[in-house]
Amino acid sequence: MNIVLLDALTFGTTDLSAFQTLGDVTIYETTSKDETQTRVKDADVIVTNKVVITKEIMLKCQNLKLICIAATGMNNVDLEAAKELNIEVKNVSGYSTQSVIQHTFSMLFYLLGHSRYYDEVVKDGSYSRSKIFTDVSQPFFEIKGKKWGIIGLGAIGRGVASVATAFGAQVSYYASSGVKREESYKEQTLKELLESCDIISIHAPLNDKTQNLLDYDELQTCKDGATILNLGRGGIINEDAVAKIIDERNLFFGLDVLTQEPMRENHPLLSVKNSDKLYITPHIAWTSVEARDTLIASIITNIQESQL
Repeated sequence: MNIVLLDALTFGTTDLSAFQTLGDVTIYETTSKDETQTRVKDADVIVTNKVVITKEIMLKCQNLKLICIAATGMNNVDLEAAKELNIEVKNVSGYSTQSVIQHTFSMLFYLLGHSRYYDEVVKDGSYSRSKIFTDVSQPFFEIKGKKWGIIGLGAIGRGVASVATAFGAQVSYYASSGVKREESYKEQTLKELLESCDIISIHAPLNDKTQNLLDYDELQTCKDGATILNLGRGGIINEDAVAKIIDERNLFFGLDVLTQEPMRENHPLLSVKNSDKLYITPHIAWTSVEARDTLIASIITNIQESQL
């Protein structure tokens, strides 16, 4: 079996040796659009995280039987073409749930507790020159009693809701899919959620219903002092709107996902005046060591269980 991994750099230092037990393995750290066809032409199995596999590419692969997507989202593979050509496509779901839940709270605590300020005030020597033992110049609040709104109550959203409830938050949600289910939490319209919640976290996929879900007008309806966290997909929040409103209102934003990744140079978010109210991480919520280990193990299982 000829197995080709196209963007192994996204797995970091995760052990990939288990692939060697399945056949002949070729590993590329990154693969550009122009390199893809040449690299997969003899593959029986392709493993891709974000590299796009089109119908044109599949047609020129005489041996291709399986495409393993090292992610949950499958929009980087032409699924209709794969079905037509009898090429199996498998993704992995649930591997990063705990990692994303944890990062949601990491982002919240960084913003809520003014961690950047307090770290710097100690390290730059200001605290050593202080007249008192504490610094209360940047007030922070407890989660207990706060209203927490969740956009997208899937597995990750429910996990966040459970932890938020343990902290004493009052949890509600907006069903971005429009699907009605029996839930333990109060359902709200988007307008109700934005107007009433102190903390809002997004855990929804990007689709026609969520594209620019939070634009400038929607963000204007948020409560003063609200914290908005996007750990779903870039494009759900209009980033230009965030860059504008963060210098106009007392709102805090944590973004782990962006419309274009890596972040484009000269992005307006890099020029905001109130950068202390903005925390951006480079799409790392899914990348705990445990999550990546689970991802690779699941891909191995997907290959083993396929009819190759």
